[in-house]
Amino acid sequence: MPESPHEYPGPLIEQVRAAAAARTPLRIEGGNTKAFYGEPVRGEPLLIAGWSGIVSHEPSELVVTVRAGTPLAELEAVLAEQGQCLPFEPPHFAPGGTVGGMVAAGLAGPARASVGTVRDYVLGARFINGRGELLTFGGQVMKNVAGYDVSRALAGSLGQLGVITEVSLKVLPFAPAEATLVFELGQHEALEQLHRWGGQPLPINASCWVKDDTQASAPELLFVRLRGAVAAVDAACERLLREAGGTRMDNAQAGPDWAQCRDQRLPFFTASSADLCLWRLSVPQTAPVIPLPWAQLIEWQGAQRWLWAPTSAAGEIRTATAAVNGHATVFRTGADGAPGVPRFDALSPTIKAITERLRTEFDPSQIFGQPA
Repeated sequence: MPESPHEYPGPLIEQVRAAAAARTPLRIEGGNTKAFYGEPVRGEPLLIAGWSGIVSHEPSELVVTVRAGTPLAELEAVLAEQGQCLPFEPPHFAPGGTVGGMVAAGLAGPARASVGTVRDYVLGARFINGRGELLTFGGQVMKNVAGYDVSRALAGSLGQLGVITEVSLKVLPFAPAEATLVFELGQHEALEQLHRWGGQPLPINASCWVKDDTQASAPELLFVRLRGAVAAVDAACERLLREAGGTRMDNAQAGPDWAQCRDQRLPFFTASSADLCLWRLSVPQTAPVIPLPWAQLIEWQGAQRWLWAPTSAAGEIRTATAAVNGHATVFRTGADGAPGVPRFDALSPTIKAITERLRTEFDPSQIFGQPA
């Protein structure tokens, strides 16, 4: 139900109402650290970075409520003081990212395959719809939802339903123990090991297989991060090293490496040519090696695969990915902006119909998410 606008900065609601009346598009801006992601949109900027602050944090209840313009780094620092974290490891990409942008983008880091993604931790949200109404959905506790869970639908919506102003999130304590193992394995062998280990009760939290250099002599490495109880992590380390060889990394070195993987600052994520796009392939964890002629970095126990390729390869990439029941996204464009190439695969008729109904309900004047 709509709430009184006096609880929020008047200019935000007034700007949305004025835009709706004039049918003028708006472009929601927070820290702009993820502006590259998704289809380009146009409109007058609607700035949320100033609407910040942690509304409440109940460490014993594992719940935090925070305003959308709050810097993500600020929230993570407050949680860390209480030994807590956002377990899905949202990427920062650059300084200044906001909590609202984190939810709207719906992106998760290396631990996503084992702990879930952003929407799994959204308990409730407040947002301004395309009519300029302030709406509240969900709450501060996990519970069954009758009907459509709108607060979680906001995760990954890229601002197409409205302006997120506040969100309640479930948080978790830091794991008691952590270890990173590294194995020298080719892509096929690495995937086989991950598939085998995935069917066993092991505390595998994240994985990354990479070959930065396409030279035949370059090592192909699989990194596996374990998190959980001390005894469980130690036992798993002993078992995996016995089964596949490898070594255990020092956590002081591994921690920054995983952060670089999360924020795409590893050498792999530097394009060798300005005309290349960064493609993200989302596939089942058990998918085999995808026969494409470009080097790959593989995360999420096989479910997320990255590669650099030109836009002219869109058909080849999407056909190969669809063959293993996956889909391909242009995550970052090259210097030409990838004209004529959709960033995302086409939605199925069912998902497309649901998406259009939601957008019509919440933003009837279509002021959000207008293509550039």
